[in-house]
Amino acid sequence: MQDLLCLIPLFPLLGFLVLSLTGRRLGEPASGWIATTMVGASFIAAVIVFSGLLSKDSANRVYELNLFEWIPSGELSVSMGFLGDPLSITMVLFVTGVSTLIHMYAIGYMHGDPNFSKFFIYLNLFVFSMLILVLGDNLLMTFLGWEGVGVCSYFLISFWFEDATNASAGKKAFVTNRVGDWGFMVAMFFIFFKVGSLKYSDIFSSTIEGSLISQTTATIIVVMLFIGAAGKSAQFPLYLWLPDAMAGPTPVSALIHAATMVTSGVYLLTRMNPVLAIASDWSTNLIWIVGLVTALFAAAAAVAQNDIKKVLAYSTVSQLGFMFVAVGSGLYVAAIFHMVTHAFFKALLFLGAGSVIHGMHHEQDMRRYGGLAKAMPLTAATFILGWLAIAGVPPFSGFWSKDEVLLAAWNENRVAWVLLLIAAVLTAFYMSRLVFMTFFGEPKWKEVETSQNEDKQELEEISSEDESSEHQTSQPHESPWIMTVPLIVLALLAVVAGVLNLPFTHDTKLLESWLEPILFGNEVHISASGATKWILAMVAIAGATVGIGLAVYIYRWNRIASNIVEPKILRDAWGFDQWVSNFMGGPGRKLFASFAWFDKTVIDGAVNGTGRLTQLLGTKMRVFQTGLIRTYALGMVFGSIVVVVYFITRMNF
Repeated sequence: MQDLLCLIPLFPLLGFLVLSLTGRRLGEPASGWIATTMVGASFIAAVIVFSGLLSKDSANRVYELNLFEWIPSGELSVSMGFLGDPLSITMVLFVTGVSTLIHMYAIGYMHGDPNFSKFFIYLNLFVFSMLILVLGDNLLMTFLGWEGVGVCSYFLISFWFEDATNASAGKKAFVTNRVGDWGFMVAMFFIFFKVGSLKYSDIFSSTIEGSLISQTTATIIVVMLFIGAAGKSAQFPLYLWLPDAMAGPTPVSALIHAATMVTSGVYLLTRMNPVLAIASDWSTNLIWIVGLVTALFAAAAAVAQNDIKKVLAYSTVSQLGFMFVAVGSGLYVAAIFHMVTHAFFKALLFLGAGSVIHGMHHEQDMRRYGGLAKAMPLTAATFILGWLAIAGVPPFSGFWSKDEVLLAAWNENRVAWVLLLIAAVLTAFYMSRLVFMTFFGEPKWKEVETSQNEDKQELEEISSEDESSEHQTSQPHESPWIMTVPLIVLALLAVVAGVLNLPFTHDTKLLESWLEPILFGNEVHISASGATKWILAMVAIAGATVGIGLAVYIYRWNRIASNIVEPKILRDAWGFDQWVSNFMGGPGRKLFASFAWFDKTVIDGAVNGTGRLTQLLGTKMRVFQTGLIRTYALGMVFGSIVVVVYFITRMNF
């Protein structure tokens, strides 16, 4: 069974290689179906491995497969090996499952694109990198996948690089993630210096059974890992790349920003939970505090966005903040639970948004939508299910997982709980706003269409038959079946995924029991009574109701002007992105230029000056190197006389 571990990443790698060699000749849609089949085969292999682990008792649920020694260098020995345990297989299952649906959806969405096959080459390579990240049995393997998804995200976000905005967004994602990568690398250096190994089993045994890692070292490692996680999982202030990444094709947004790359940071911190357990409290507090700030910051920004994908982008940043609150609070199961449910409903929402954009002929401004439920009933129905899930309406999956995270905040302190509850209310509000502006109300696209037709009539004379034909082709339309089938599957998952970890009894906490072996007893158990938990759940439901009700009041009943709740500062996402851009283009550029000057003038100057001084001294000394023995002998005589005179003058007669 453990040999099947290597098949999980092998299938996407095989798809990447096949399409790299034959994709252009295969063309559309064959290359898309090959890529989808490979990821689907990876999912099937993951299900088989999962069933094998499930048949074992909880203490022995682990498969290790060592392929070969990758780096033998002195004391550093790194293997190319895979680790299949409850955490990695949980990640693999939803990564491959959701990725298969996204691949299938992309066949329809990317129809007619001149680089159709290249897109699926990148998608397969991305999935392969993500699987290496979660299946690696050591930190360096994880880092290999970590860098792989970073490079692929650059390729995919800037896929339509002919547009300067898209190219800039790809570069922004690449550069921002490098900041986080620095933290990851420093953490690896500290771990190797203290443990002498980067293998997870060695790290955990030295942490749990030995004392090789002190609390101070563990604290440094946790902070550095958190910096890495913040970059990849878009936490404040390293979230800047994710909203701009919406420039990429919508399947990329669903793949990267729902189920895969952005969850890497949560996975890494959960995987390293034994180190977090011995670190100073302030380091883990830092994790949940930054997560809380991010959740509130991004939720408020999402309230005023008009681009449908920008709303979902800031929503993703906010929901990742929820997960970091759970991780920092020591409730790792809650973090993974919300990660899984988020993968389902956020992938559904992104793909639903893509279906709307496709049906609206690539229009993304929600102010030009309205009334699309009639034109796109299937997209609307599935999107509404995703909306109810993320809004925290019971019994949809998001309610159960978000309630667990709110409980984690309650366990930290009451202020944190109140602030996170506000973020949850804002989530229900901005998602309701998106749904009402898109699928209900008066069709704004008709107004735009009428205005366009009037402009055309002023410019040229056209027949009434041509007008009606043009009017017909610009009507919103439902997406083809290849795009709606993934929506239906994800909608079902968004509805029922809450059963993975129902809070009623120990027997209904399936995910908690499943993940227990990899947490090594470090999961925090909340001491709140059952009555308290019920009250908190009721408050969370009331919060979701308030958020939805407020959106109805403003965007359906039009009782309050929408611009009151959509101030410019929120449309500009608090102006932080612009401030960073201004700094980098102004004082930052001068600062970096001064660093470059110091490096070139002082550092390089010292090195080059040493070389020039040596060269000058050598030139001067050459006059004494005549090559004549008589000259050397004369020098020795004079030297001897000087020595003798010196000693005579120093003697006491």
